[in-house]
Amino acid sequence: MSLGIMEEEDLAEYFRLQYGERLLHLLQKFPKTEEQSDFPTIQLLEKRKEATVMHQAMEHKKETFKRRMETLNLRWEELGNREEQLKAHIQKFEQFIQENDQKRVRALKKANKERELRRQCLRELASARQEMAALRLEHQQLSTKLQEYSIFNKYLERVVESSEFEEIHEVIARYKTLVSMHHDLMQSAQEGQEKIERAKARLARYMEEKDDEILQHNNELARLQMRLDRARSDVIVWESRWAHIQNTAAKKTLLLGTIKMATLNLFQIISKQLKESTQVSLDDTHKQLDMIQQFIQDLSDIWAEVKKKDQMQARA
Repeated sequence: MSLGIMEEEDLAEYFRLQYGERLLHLLQKFPKTEEQSDFPTIQLLEKRKEATVMHQAMEHKKETFKRRMETLNLRWEELGNREEQLKAHIQKFEQFIQENDQKRVRALKKANKERELRRQCLRELASARQEMAALRLEHQQLSTKLQEYSIFNKYLERVVESSEFEEIHEVIARYKTLVSMHHDLMQSAQEGQEKIERAKARLARYMEEKDDEILQHNNELARLQMRLDRARSDVIVWESRWAHIQNTAAKKTLLLGTIKMATLNLFQIISKQLKESTQVSLDDTHKQLDMIQQFIQDLSDIWAEVKKKDQMQARA
């Protein structure tokens, strides 16, 4: 239980536990004599007096303990306030440390940036020194050339004195104009030459294409000539074959006429033998042959029958 929140009842209970046993122990220390047992009233008064004294002592100690508790409560509150203040100071200190860290990081970054900038400045300074040395060398060379070319200046002055030009820069301007015109003429000539070259290249490609076409046409013409020669030779062959066919056809036509005449003669002979009038046309050779075949078959059957009878008679 915390002393800062202790109540009145808790204080009474505390004193009862602390001093009640002491009072009982003190009462047990008094000796029990016969005189005291004879005078209970005096003993009771003495006990009450002692109890009153002990009660007063307890009340005094209780009051003293109460004041001490109040003092302790005040000190506890002061400690709590100091603790809050200490927490606030710690928080401020941590914030201060954090800000210092951030400042330190920024300072380091700034220092690194300044060092890098210094290095870059040193590099630029070294490059500028090199460039200055190169410019000094170039200036020296140009000064030497200027001294060498001074004779040309004197020459131009004499040219101005003996010509229509009044100043040297007019001569130089005229020279630049002529150089520009010469450059333009050269460029035009080069462009014309390039056009001519391109035209020649196109003409060469055209001639090559036409040569290829002519070669292809010549090949086609040779192929067609070969076909014509083969066709002419084939015509001779087919003409001879046609003549042979015509001769063969004439022979076969003659043979066919002969066969038709023989068939008609046989048909007429059979018709006379049968003594029957037939409706077969004189030009229908196929039916005539059918009639002849049927007649021959009948004769064969008759001959077989006659031969069979003769054999039977011969056996009989």
